[in-house]
Amino acid sequence: MPRYDFRCRACGSTFEVSRPMSEASAPASCPAGHDDTVKLLSTVAVTGRGAGSAPSAPPAPSGGGGCCGGGCCG
Repeated sequence: MPRYDFRCRACGSTFEVSRPMSEASAPASCPAGHDDTVKLLSTVAVTGRGAGSAPSAPPAPSGGGGCCGGGCCG
């Protein structure tokens, strides 16, 4: 179930609410009982690998350097 972040305008606390996506825009009361809250925009962090996926290799180092790929430093 998705979690949504809210901030209470009355006391300034930030809290999470777990609810179905169909209720994402419904108002939420803060844990202290205030009703003047605002839903925050949140970012999604996806970590880990899916089942059966191979580990990804680190990016290969580039041979160049400086402004022209190392050709002028020699």
